[in-house]
Amino acid sequence: MLGLMIVPHQTWTFAVALFGEFLFQAVAFSLHEIGIVFDAEAGRETCCRLLRTVRNRTAFVESGRFGAKTGRGVCGKALIFVAYRIIRFGASGAASLAMDIARPDIKQRKRRQTLLWGGVVAVAVAALTVMVLRLKPAAPEVDRSTIWTDTVKRGSLVRQVRSLTGVLAQREDSIELIPAQTDATVVRIHILPGARVTPDTVIMNLSDPQVEQQLLNARLALQAARADYESLRARLESTLMDKRAAAAQVNADYTQDKLQAQTDKALYDLGVISGLAYEKSKSTADQLTAQHQISQQQIEVNRRAIAVQLASQQIKIDQEQALVALYEKQEQALDVRATISGTLAPLARPVQVGQYVTAGTSVAEVIQSGKLKAALQIAETQARDIQIGQLASIDTHNGVIPGHVTRIDPAVVNGTRTVDVQLDGPLPPGAVPELSVDGTIDLEKMKDVLYVGRPALGNENSTLSLFKVDPDGKGATRVLVKVGSASVNEIQVISGLKEGDRVILSDMSRWDNVDHIRLE
Repeated sequence: MLGLMIVPHQTWTFAVALFGEFLFQAVAFSLHEIGIVFDAEAGRETCCRLLRTVRNRTAFVESGRFGAKTGRGVCGKALIFVAYRIIRFGASGAASLAMDIARPDIKQRKRRQTLLWGGVVAVAVAALTVMVLRLKPAAPEVDRSTIWTDTVKRGSLVRQVRSLTGVLAQREDSIELIPAQTDATVVRIHILPGARVTPDTVIMNLSDPQVEQQLLNARLALQAARADYESLRARLESTLMDKRAAAAQVNADYTQDKLQAQTDKALYDLGVISGLAYEKSKSTADQLTAQHQISQQQIEVNRRAIAVQLASQQIKIDQEQALVALYEKQEQALDVRATISGTLAPLARPVQVGQYVTAGTSVAEVIQSGKLKAALQIAETQARDIQIGQLASIDTHNGVIPGHVTRIDPAVVNGTRTVDVQLDGPLPPGAVPELSVDGTIDLEKMKDVLYVGRPALGNENSTLSLFKVDPDGKGATRVLVKVGSASVNEIQVISGLKEGDRVILSDMSRWDNVDHIRLE
């Protein structure tokens, strides 16, 4: 039974041979019953030749190079051919022997026997033909070395997404653009792009005569403002001194009249002076008291007025100082210097000696070495699960650097979104901006799940048709497998497989029309 299942066409060829022998014996027995004797060895030799013809005609079927339709046609024709030749042989033998032994009394009987056996042969041939037509084609052979398999496992599965493309790029805080502070002309270039620079390294010299003239005018204006301040302060202080002198005289008169009023009161109480003299003395003292208070208030008001006027003049001085500082800074900026340590980068529009540049034009760019990030292009269908802070790993093809997600670009460009990853580990040798890298981002960790390697063809959350390797390893049978979440190299198995099963993961699309293959 096992042989029939493995090599069906060879089995049926053998069945054809047995059937031919059966027909030969049946014809011989029939002729013997009606009294006709023929050479059995010659008849058997004829049958052997017929069977060799059948074997030759079914050789293509046994080789497996033709499908079921071709095999059935060849075997069917072979069976009909065998039956025809055997019947013809038996009839011709009977006719030849009948000429030697004439038996008119059994002519009718011979005819009936011939028709009977012919019907038996026709029924047998039809039955065998139907069986041959129902044969399935032999399982195709697949070279074991051309496929790759994996074993279903149970454990933790880390969901990951992999970037389509990616490059190393400078971090925003590592780039310094140095613009021209004023309209100027490039008169000398000291350092070219690619050179290392440190703070205060002079990169180039610019010239702007207007800045020099403005600086000179500002310094002169500052000196004039300071002179005006000193002059105003002297005038105000002189006025204040006059006010203080007048107040001092009023204070002296006030003190004297106050004492006189007190004396007159005492004399009035003793009856020495009249009341009129006392009232006059008291009125004079009260008047000087009011004058004394007013003089003190005038001094205070004058002091505050002096402070306000001097502060106003000081503002003018500060303005002139600010202008001087601005022009001095612009003059210093004519010597273009680096403010950080790094590498001088080439500009999109490099400047040349003798070129006139306007204020705000970038004349130099310095990049700090070692401050790089990875800019990954992730398919928009996979980027929806990415969140800021998720762990990532960047493969520079000279080492893998750990990192974490810091930015997800909200815009979709050509079906992808840009994801920035900050590098948390040291850079390997050769890591430079615009270096192509591969990035993998960890989305989540699934515990206690069935998973297997990701097939060459198939998406997550779908039903896949895979070949499961038979226990003996000699073949594989097609099974339907329901899968869930997918990672970069693995995919979750929901149903259709169990732990320990081996499946073929390579592309088997050329065998879509078969359910079983043989592995050689």
